[in-house]
Amino acid sequence: MTERAPIATRPDMVFEVLDASEIGEIAQPLSWLQRLVASDGFRRAAILLALALIWELYARWVQNPLILPTLSDTLVTFAKDTMSGVLPDRIATSLRSLLLGYGAGLALAAVFTTLAVSTRIGSDLLATLTSMFNPVPAIALLPLALVWFGLGTPSLVFVIVHSVLWAVALNTLTGFRSVPEVQRMSGRNYGLHGVRYVVLILIPAAFPSILAGMKIGWAFAWRTLIAAELVFGVSSRAGGLGWYIFEARSELDTSRVFAGLLAVILIGLFVEAFVFRLIERRTVQRWGMQR
Repeated sequence: MTERAPIATRPDMVFEVLDASEIGEIAQPLSWLQRLVASDGFRRAAILLALALIWELYARWVQNPLILPTLSDTLVTFAKDTMSGVLPDRIATSLRSLLLGYGAGLALAAVFTTLAVSTRIGSDLLATLTSMFNPVPAIALLPLALVWFGLGTPSLVFVIVHSVLWAVALNTLTGFRSVPEVQRMSGRNYGLHGVRYVVLILIPAAFPSILAGMKIGWAFAWRTLIAAELVFGVSSRAGGLGWYIFEARSELDTSRVFAGLLAVILIGLFVEAFVFRLIERRTVQRWGMQR
């Protein structure tokens, strides 16, 4: 074993010790304006206010409420229909169908992806069905849904399930396949297989992809629901938001059309800002998988 050579000293070099107290305070507290600009909520609210101001000014310049009503007229119509109970009733009808279809789509996607990662035939089945049905727009299935399920909620749920299922299944399967082999081997060493292997190993590791699929599926479900309700979304005088927009268009009441669209946008913002953001904070951000 060789001995290390002693470190040579340099008596010819003299280092002067600096007094750190003369440097001063480096860290400085942010001003209230800097803290405000750093806030995501403030920046997004500022963007919304700017868009609202552009809408109001342009509509006043056009001066044609049939083509583009002002934001103030739209808000007045929105408030009037909200106070009368018309708009909340239509929103509740739409959300009922949406949640039924979205939940069924997520459940079916979970079944298909579990089969796909557990068996070879399940993987082939999901790949084949996804290639066949994912390119088919949900609106193209409306006539078939009408024949099979008649006029009403079951037809809406059917097309919503179609719009949610393939997007969520594809993202989930992609997430499962990207799980590192080390984590897979850890699960197998603990004797996990089947549903327990998926729930305890694959889902936590692939949750960012699953969450992205859930967001995409939610957006697809909203679009499909409004489009379907515009066509046949009324049953026993219980139409949803799409039918509310369709009725307003038939009566040439453009401000009510915009009030319906505003309701769709506000619900989308609420779900994105509170529901999905809360899930992100409690899962992927807490686990250090996303910043």
